[in-house]
This record gives sequence, structure tokens and C-alpha cells, in this order.
Amino acid sequence: MDLKVYPEADEYSERVIPVAETILNWLAFYSSILLFLFYFWKERWLTYPFYETEGVQVTVFLIVVVIMIVTFASRIVKTFNRHIMPYIYEQFDIDVGLSFTINRLIYYIVMFLALALSFTTVGLDLTALGVVFSVLGIGIGFGVRNIAANFVSGIIILFERPMEVGEMVEIDKKIGRITRIKLRSTVVETLKDGTLIVPNQYFIEQIVKNRSSAELFARVEVSVAYGSDTAKVEELLDEAAEREMSAMKGVPIDQKPDVQFIGFRNSALDFQVEVHVVNVEMKERLESRIRHAIARSFFEHGIELAKAAPPAAE
Repeated sequence: MDLKVYPEADEYSERVIPVAETILNWLAFYSSILLFLFYFWKERWLTYPFYETEGVQVTVFLIVVVIMIVTFASRIVKTFNRHIMPYIYEQFDIDVGLSFTINRLIYYIVMFLALALSFTTVGLDLTALGVVFSVLGIGIGFGVRNIAANFVSGIIILFERPMEVGEMVEIDKKIGRITRIKLRSTVVETLKDGTLIVPNQYFIEQIVKNRSSAELFARVEVSVAYGSDTAKVEELLDEAAEREMSAMKGVPIDQKPDVQFIGFRNSALDFQVEVHVVNVEMKERLESRIRHAIARSFFEHGIELAKAAPPAAE
């Protein structure tokens, strides 16, 4: 007799089994800590106050309790965001960028509450603690103003969402995909330049090109000597681009290259070649091939490149 496999059962097992395994790991971890406290409860070093301030006696036991509260809150919120929230996002058709923002806000709120609860548990006055942090903030404010600016910029990015996780951006002529937005920095994965850790303040103060919805082009600029036949140069550029487009696999052939005469300089005439491509890797490979083709074509037809301007005299 054949057993039927229901998709609902597979989806249910995929959601429930990881959560159950995580809970069992928690039980093992925190049970060992509780067993440790129970076993050494009568030992004097566990409850001996090695520091005292404003009537609060800090002991090893209180430190262990604080660590348990903070780590438990961190574990539970990460598990909730990883296994429960995706199901909610799926039901309400929430996109990846907004879901990432919600997850980060949930995490920060829960951790703030966990820290407040841990301080209260050990007997620290949160009002006095706030005064201490205020005084420290005034003293070190000038030293950490960049960190504070990045922190505020991160909050602005999470709320205003000028860019989201998964989008393609261009930073200093490097194109990459945003993989993570943190409060201080944003992680951008590029194809060849590795991982970029970009301070959030950069996205607020600088012009950043969002390439997700824009068409991607292989773009080559070339400058020829003043007096060259501009019509001939444009013809050669067009031929070189078309030849490399047809020779390279995967390049859309339904669109023609766009060749433009873009400007004059003192001793140079500037041209630009643009070809539509589908990804960053194709863009870089095609740009290199077009440059090789242009160099060969110019040499064969006697077209001279513009000479670099001499450095200014001091």
C-alpha cells in the first residue's frame, strides 16, 4: 500500500522540527547552568559580595542570573524571527526589506527589555543608571560622534527604507547586493571586491545609485586626439561593440549598442559606448572585450588616442 505524502505535513515538519530541536538545546544548556547553581549553592564564593554599591551586593550568582536572562532573551527572539515571523510575513505578503526591518526592531526592543529586567533583578536603580549614562554621554560625546551618527543613520534607513536587503547598489563604482542592514553599518556583497562594510552615514550623506530597478549597461569611454574624423571614430566604435556583443554568449542581441560623442576637451574628443547587459559579471567581461576590440580597430585605422595633459607647474 502506497503512503500519500501531503505537502502540508512536510511544511509543518519543516517549521516545527527546527523549533523543537532548538528548545531541546536550550533545555540542555540552561539545565546545566541551574544544576551548577544548585550543586554549588552552599559554597560561600557563589553568594559572596565581591563588589557593593549603593546597597547592592554584586555576587557571582547575580552575574550568572544576568547572563542567563540576556542570553535567553537573545536566543528566543532570534528563534522567533527565524522560524515564526517568516510564516507571518508569508501570510500578509510582506517583502524581504520590510520583514528584515521588523525583525531588527523586534530584536532591539526585546534586548532592551531584557537588559532592563536583568538590571532590576540584581537590584540596580535604572534611574541612577540613566543619570550615569547621561554624564558619560556628555564626556565621551565628541569621541563617539561618528558612531552616534552611523547609529542614527541606521535607524533612518530601517524606517524610511531608501534601500533594502537584496537590492543592488553602486558604491565608488563597485556594484554589489545588500545582504544585511545593521544599526551602525550595512553589508554589501560584491562580485569581485569581496564584502564591503559601509557606514550607514554614507548612505544618508552621499549619492548612492540603486541599480535594482535600473537597466545595467556595459559602459566604455574613450578619448581620441583632436582633429580625428569623428564620424569614422563613431563607426569604428559601433562595429567593435557589435562584434563583441555577438561573440559573447548571453548578451542580449535584440538591442544595438549606443555610441555617443559626449564632449570636447582642450586636446581630446570624448566618446562613450553603452551595451545593455543582464548582470554585473557580464558587464565587466564585455567592457574588457570592447576595450580590446577598440584598441585593435584604432591601430588598424590610424586613430590616435588623446594624450594625457601635462601636470601643472608648481
